[in-house]
Amino acid sequence: MDGLELAHVARDQAQLPEDPTRVGRSARNRFVGLVTGITADKVMAQVELQCGPFRVVSLMSSEAVRELGLELGSVATAVVKATTVIIETPQGKSTI
Repeated sequence: MDGLELAHVARDQAQLPEDPTRVGRSARNRFVGLVTGITADKVMAQVELQCGPFRVVSLMSSEAVRELGLELGSVATAVVKATTVIIETPQGKSTI
């Protein structure tokens, strides 16, 4: 099995672990997963989580990455709190 096929199998078989934080927050969209990628410079960082079958990407300060102790393979929870997500196309169409 090649790497791409293995990645697809892993994603399809993945189960969301139980949220270990048990912190009371108003955000209902919480995805527990493993840190699978960190790309950072001195100011900003892009952190990737594999949360079951879902890939979640977050942009944050490099300082926040250090303060949270995030590193490849660590467990983290993506908390998504947004009022609106709008998808647009180059032709000017949108979901509004």
